[in-house]
Amino acid sequence: MIKVSDTAKTKLQQLMGEEGYTIGTDYVRVGVKSGGCSGLSYDLKFDHALGDGDKLFEDNLVKIAVDKKSFLYLVGTTLEYSGGLNGKGFVFNNPNANRTCGCGESFSL
Repeated sequence: MIKVSDTAKTKLQQLMGEEGYTIGTDYVRVGVKSGGCSGLSYDLKFDHALGDGDKLFEDNLVKIAVDKKSFLYLVGTTLEYSGGLNGKGFVFNNPNANRTCGCGESFSL
């Protein structure tokens, strides 16, 4: 399961609307790719359709699509949004990450 905080939902709704997507109908695609200073980095984009083998989650009225490979790294993660003075952007609170970098955009297991 992947959870979405209220602040992340609000920001996702705004961004999706700006790009022609609709929250609750279209998907937030969350994934993991190689790269970043800790070895793996998060990937977040919007999509109109599910792919073959995608896992589908819905939390806080947000539909989240995750490919099979990324699911293993992301299970239990909460997507949050921080707009404070220390930085602005989406934050992945991932209980599976053993080490994260200072920017919070990459991790390792």
